[in-house]
Amino acid sequence: MLKQRIITAVVLLAILLPALFYPSYVPFAVVMLVMIGAAAWEWGRLNGCGPRLSIFLGIEAVALCGLSWWLGLLEQRLPLVWIVAGGAWVLCGGLLLRAGVAGWPAVPRPVRLVGGLLALWVAWLAVAQARVVGINFLLSLLVLVWVADVFAYFAGRAFGLRFTRGKLAPSISPGKSWEGVWGGVIGVLVLALAWVWADDASRAEVSSLYTRLAERGWWQLPLGVVFLSMMSVVGDLIESLVKRSAGAKDSSNLLPGHGGVLDRVDALLPTLPLAMMLAFL
Repeated sequence: MLKQRIITAVVLLAILLPALFYPSYVPFAVVMLVMIGAAAWEWGRLNGCGPRLSIFLGIEAVALCGLSWWLGLLEQRLPLVWIVAGGAWVLCGGLLLRAGVAGWPAVPRPVRLVGGLLALWVAWLAVAQARVVGINFLLSLLVLVWVADVFAYFAGRAFGLRFTRGKLAPSISPGKSWEGVWGGVIGVLVLALAWVWADDASRAEVSSLYTRLAERGWWQLPLGVVFLSMMSVVGDLIESLVKRSAGAKDSSNLLPGHGGVLDRVDALLPTLPLAMMLAFL
């Protein structure tokens, strides 16, 4: 398993890093387009769709993103899109977690399919537009989620249930604890402060998310990154909820040793549009 994880990670990095650092945003947007199509296919399978309908959902996701690209949306400010998407994630995320695993099948399948498709489209739009803004800005969004996840894992392993009596969401993801959540938050706060310092020291041409927040007022930086860190947990929990409802361990086996694409991007789905909203409104 470890060997598979390493090989898959090396292959993914060999594809993603050249695309990310290429002078044009086009290769990165294309790679993300492929990943979103795969994630939409996985979403169909997790919601009880047959092979043909699942493939159709993947094609639909790619077509929707491609149409947005052709219409020039990557170069336009889209405040309404980020507000609606962010509000939907906060509201619907709370309702879904409150309803739990048993509440997911009660949502009509067409609503689930369309909702997932729109969430993936908005995520692609956000990540592609973030790359158009600049590599430094995009990395500040991506690394926030990765750091929150890594610090949450180690804090949960080291301090899980030492300070709180109950787990975070035992019926959805029994392994997650509140100590892990707060460990992720602390990690992200340290990351944000260090990134603001680095932007200032290097006189970065393109500001990171953290510098943009700090420039508006010191209080916006901690509030913004704590909120985004919490929403990354919401994205992770919702995907776990859907998988548990479907009786699946992973969203697919597309990434040997890592599961599926949704398993790797679940925390990014709410975080990306919300970060764009905080950065540009």
